[in-house]
Amino acid sequence: MALIVQKFGGTSVGSTDKIKNVAKRVLRHQQQGHQVVVVLSAMSGQTDTLLGMAAEMQHLPDLRESDMLLATGEQVTIALFAMAIKGAGSNAVSLLGDQVRIITDAMHTKARIKEIETDVIRKHLDAGRVVVVAGFQGVTSEGEITTLGRGGSDTTAVALAAALKADACEIYTDVEGVYTADPNICAQARKIDMITYDEMLELASLGAKVLEIRSVGLAKRYKVPLHVRSTFSENEGTWVVEEERIMESMLVSGITYSRKEARITITGVPDQPGVASKIFQPISDAGILVDMIIQNTREGQLTDITFTVLRTDYARTMEMLQKTIANIGAESVKGDESIAKLSIVGVGMRNHSGIASTMFQVMANEGINIMMISTSEIKVSCIIAEKYTELAVRSLHSAFALDKNNLPEEE
Repeated sequence: MALIVQKFGGTSVGSTDKIKNVAKRVLRHQQQGHQVVVVLSAMSGQTDTLLGMAAEMQHLPDLRESDMLLATGEQVTIALFAMAIKGAGSNAVSLLGDQVRIITDAMHTKARIKEIETDVIRKHLDAGRVVVVAGFQGVTSEGEITTLGRGGSDTTAVALAAALKADACEIYTDVEGVYTADPNICAQARKIDMITYDEMLELASLGAKVLEIRSVGLAKRYKVPLHVRSTFSENEGTWVVEEERIMESMLVSGITYSRKEARITITGVPDQPGVASKIFQPISDAGILVDMIIQNTREGQLTDITFTVLRTDYARTMEMLQKTIANIGAESVKGDESIAKLSIVGVGMRNHSGIASTMFQVMANEGINIMMISTSEIKVSCIIAEKYTELAVRSLHSAFALDKNNLPEEE
């Protein structure tokens, strides 16, 4: 008998009929003798509807009250799902984050899990119930409801799998696994059977929509066996594993993109010690993540600083910077929301040169200007104009032969 944590996203439970179908799938696992913990997202579109309602109340909705509002989405889904299990003749119990005791910090809308108490879940599992947990949410030690940010249900599932020492964590979605590129814009995209934690971390951080980055980080840290697969198919999906389990690494495993970022440039910044801290510390204190940063030195002890943030944080960041530039004596701040981040990822890049230059040449051949560049051991990212995103993805997918196994040639 195995203990399995299964997570189903919003499209998987987007209607009552879909919820019933997922319940049947879960029951098949239970009938095989397994204990099952199910983590559910809100029904597709519900979170956006709630956010829209919040925006009608406040231009920048209060973060605490946003959490109180958004946490209701998963409550609907888990209750309906537990009813579906009971309607099929079995037994289930639905639990909110505060009932499970998923303890988080107090950073509203972007909380991080600190601890999970497992006694309540184990009691219900031992009683033969399917345990249905609300994803995306938790509670502070003071009893405040929190949410984990977009994709937080993945994080809930992996954290539960780690805390329960589950035999596997299955992430069900509307695609059959992790692909070499977005199949919606690249017809030649191929499903990857096995990918490393490190590659998946990079892909998730760079815009791949299949897994949330914190969930992959947790899976790597606690060695949680992670299986990404389709709700609507019985086919094997993609296993996310340790690098040692993969015999040979491809030069490039995948290409991903993000249209969710914005670029901000502060011009005429005094080139003095401590100025960068004055710019980025308030942003950090507000829980806003900064991605790429480039500094260009000008004549006359001045510099320009350009960086990227999520578009959802763009308005708040620009508002904060209006005060900051006055305090530091900078000239101006300007922004651009019509950008995209394009990235290639592969552990095979560690030991092979020429990958970045090939990428840059492909972009040049297509007449695509590169605004910013960022690299790591296993990835190269570029900021480009958003309108060129699909062209760039298809061109790079072809250049790196990702429709085939692009294994490095033997030397």
